[in-house]
Amino acid sequence: MEMGGANVKKDEPEIKYRGIKVMPFIIGNETCEKLGTIGTSTNLLVYLTTVFNLSSIQATNLVNIFNGTANFATLIGAYLCDTYFGRYKTLGFASIASFLGMLMIALTAAVSKLHPPHCGAELAGACVGPSAWQMAFLVSGLAFVVVGSGGIRPCNLAFGVDQFNPNTESGKRWITSFFNWFYMTYTFAMMVSLTVVVYVQADVSWSIGLAIPAALMFFSCAFFFAGTRIYVKVRPEGTPLRGVAQVLVAAFKKRKLQTPPNPWATLYNQEPECSINSKLSHTDQFRCLDKAAIVTAEDKLNPDGSLASDPWRLSGMQKVEEVKCVLRIFPIWATFIVYYAALVQQTTYAVFQALQSDRRLGNNFRVPGASYTVVTFIAMTVWIPIYDQVIIPILRRHTKHEGGMTILKKIGIGMVLAIACMVVSGIVESKRRATALAKPTLGLDSKGNAISSFSALWLLPQLALAGMSEAFTIVGHVEFYYKQFPENMRSIGGSFTFVGMALGSYLCSILVSLVDSTTKGSGSESWLAQDLNKGRLDYYYYIVGLLGVLNMALFLVCAKWYRYKGTGGRWALG
Repeated sequence: MEMGGANVKKDEPEIKYRGIKVMPFIIGNETCEKLGTIGTSTNLLVYLTTVFNLSSIQATNLVNIFNGTANFATLIGAYLCDTYFGRYKTLGFASIASFLGMLMIALTAAVSKLHPPHCGAELAGACVGPSAWQMAFLVSGLAFVVVGSGGIRPCNLAFGVDQFNPNTESGKRWITSFFNWFYMTYTFAMMVSLTVVVYVQADVSWSIGLAIPAALMFFSCAFFFAGTRIYVKVRPEGTPLRGVAQVLVAAFKKRKLQTPPNPWATLYNQEPECSINSKLSHTDQFRCLDKAAIVTAEDKLNPDGSLASDPWRLSGMQKVEEVKCVLRIFPIWATFIVYYAALVQQTTYAVFQALQSDRRLGNNFRVPGASYTVVTFIAMTVWIPIYDQVIIPILRRHTKHEGGMTILKKIGIGMVLAIACMVVSGIVESKRRATALAKPTLGLDSKGNAISSFSALWLLPQLALAGMSEAFTIVGHVEFYYKQFPENMRSIGGSFTFVGMALGSYLCSILVSLVDSTTKGSGSESWLAQDLNKGRLDYYYYIVGLLGVLNMALFLVCAKWYRYKGTGGRWALG
């Protein structure tokens, strides 16, 4: 049987690709999992402030830490998947963990002893916070969700692709179709979670609203395990990070040697024939790593001379160039951390802005505060096909570039939009606060804060800018890691976006705590006060925007220095 373009050994079992027959299990699992995960996390900020009676600072930091840890866990999940368990076992274990976590979170709302007493507006000054064991139970549930996210996010898309034969035309077509279906499930989950689920949680019952995601996650597990007998289960092949470590160790051991002037002609350049990585030309960056390929008297080769017997002392130039690819990515990735820290504001403080604004539509319906963030996703969903079908063909005719522009230019445009988002957010908040102080309010929220007559619809421009920014920068980073990482490291590269999001969330928590402690004087309110009308959230937005400007300047320097994989000395912004 044909497998990956190579001959299959007789003792290896024949792989039976079920393809379309497996799709109901895969798509059913993906849809329910996304609905469960997004339905639990989307309105978590409001849940912590209204049910657990946490302050806005405490709730914001906890949500940022939770989101950051869930994203960072994908790197660990990818490593364990590639090295030990494989995608099927990793997804199975992670799905069960997510279900248990969501069940525990739902119980904190359903069981009165698992959350503090309700804090009404009339008791704003005497709210009772959660006890230590109540917080411990809630955090334990969040921890299970983190474990689930760490295993599901880096593996679910790849596991679906594994079910199709990549060596047939029909298999290739269905792989493309699966990508479309996968994106559609995410779109569907976001729309339902940010509207229906959030509405049930905020206006009907937190118990029911959190039980729905837990039930959906149960069905996700059921769909996943129902297809067990017909799945293609790819065995783990070990982590490619070992090769990176070998190059670094070999270069360190030979750090005192002189680098030859013509590396490809004089250095060790043998690689295994089965390598899936593309051949790379030599680059002058990180020349110190070339020393890993210097053959000395102490180095030994296999009898046929094809490979070094001790890869921790001698590495081929091809492997050295692959490590250079990884190292070149890090500065670009670092700028993404600061970028994402700015974007996170639209999922936290934009919700608080909505809660203290006029959210009425008609006479009887009030839009839940967290539902406004759906605008971010709608803007991204609308803009991506316009960019792909209209803008790119126009740019392609002028630039002669296949993608219309380089990936790094696309990322840079998104960063500029993020800065504009922060400026617009500051202006809108300034107007909202001025309206609240100058005109009669529409009452008080559950914390006793005055609700401004300023329409929450004015939040839509900043949320739309955030969505367009994501369409450029986050989508650009996903494409960037996929194309610039060596082929055998794409699963690790796939987790880099999530890890960047994780560190961005942590950075956001640090910024919030730093600004809060710095601006809170004796007898004066913090810029990030519980009541936004007493704080200066607009100033905070401007500071984050300034950090974005400085980060953009650093990005331009890094992008000009960057060399795309396989282009030798061509600079990246060209």
